Amino acid sequence: MGETQGRNVWAESDAGGVPVWAAVEAVLFVAERPVTVNELAKLLRVAPDAIEDALVALGERYQGSGLSLQRHGDALQLVSHPRAAAAVQRFLGRELSSRLSPAALETLAIVAYRQPVTRAQIEAIRGVSPDHALANLLARGLVEEVGRLETVGRPILYSTTFEFLRAFGLNSLRELPDPDEFGRASRADQR
Repeated sequence: MGETQGRNVWAESDAGGVPVWAAVEAVLFVAERPVTVNELAKLLRVAPDAIEDALVALGERYQGSGLSLQRHGDALQLVSHPRAAAAVQRFLGRELSSRLSPAALETLAIVAYRQPVTRAQIEAIRGVSPDHALANLLARGLVEEVGRLETVGRPILYSTTFEFLRAFGLNSLRELPDPDEFGRASRADQR
């Protein structure tokens, strides 16, 4: 693991004399929920920069492995890599989940690219009520309510979840395709 961005990722944490990256990995492995960088820094009694360095090292370590480090904003979670999903689902005795309808995919794309977004904003883009699609996405854990818009009626705001990242094989929202590419690809297909 060596040096990452000029800092020593082998520096010891205040967690039994193990390197920071190893302590971060162990905590994320047992965590039942996403954990923030600041929570890890406080827990391990190191600076947030040391946690960020450890995350870079862990990301390198997981290249080509069955694990993946997901990041959603400041929250982190250690998950099985999407390429290993079929094996994991067989082990857990789960059937492969059914596909999303075109309406649900459209709604999910709007939430992913515009988040946080209200039901009315989704409807304005799609031109039809997103209620059924939103209910389906909420039930599958792909979107969640993240607050309310400070306006008349205080409508609910929706954003994507860690389950969304896992289901689509993304480590963070930064890995979403550039929406401008969609327009270029569509114009090229029409030629």
